[in-house]
Amino acid sequence: MPADRTRRVRANLALTLDGRYHGPGGPADAEAIVRYATTEVARDHLARIHEGATTALLGRRNAEGFLSYWPAVAADEGADPRDRAYARWLVEVEKVVLSRTLASSPWDRARVVDAPAADVVADLRASGGGDVLVNSSPSVIQDLLAADLVDRLYLLVCPEIAGGGARLFDDGLPGTAWTLVRHDVGDLGEMALVYDRARTAG
Repeated sequence: MPADRTRRVRANLALTLDGRYHGPGGPADAEAIVRYATTEVARDHLARIHEGATTALLGRRNAEGFLSYWPAVAADEGADPRDRAYARWLVEVEKVVLSRTLASSPWDRARVVDAPAADVVADLRASGGGDVLVNSSPSVIQDLLAADLVDRLYLLVCPEIAGGGARLFDDGLPGTAWTLVRHDVGDLGEMALVYDRARTAG
């Protein structure tokens, strides 16, 4: 099959109102986000992010964290069908894990790459078909935003101010324009937003 050089790169992350992907307690501090991650709007959002994606691009921390959670969901017949569909996709899909320290992959159907995210995306776009999903790996998303390589952003915005913690959209990113293509609002005030990068032709 010929290489698909138009593979889109999608990125997904949950953020607080002050733009943080974790609280002041560090990466494990998800108090301002976790209660919104299992709402109907959030689960419908999760069901959409992997449609048409054939590669998962992950940072080391998320690859290891996902391994401890999602395979059990894939095997759980009592799990929400949307969660289980995403879990099965993640278990079965090709996974590329970016790491400078891992000697071997923590997942089946995965390979570890020690290279800049932009270089890895260039290689992925030159081989294979389907979209590439960067799911909840903020450092990878930031690197790709810095290189203007993200084509679609899926954001779950949670109606809380964390007051501390790391931000996705930090100073130093290039200025870019985005088009809102979908938005859904949940009963708790959470918003599932989908933005496409607005690029000029030529």
